[in-house]
Amino acid sequence: MNEFEGKTAVITGAASGIGYALAEKFAQEKMK
Repeated sequence: MNEFEGKTAVITGAASGIGYALAEKFAQEKMK
């Protein structure tokens, strides 16, 4: 279990750029 698994993140501007990259990374880390 990693430190992000099961945690919740709110990302604004996730349609492109840095927000999109963060959304993908958090999804890989099993964040909600």
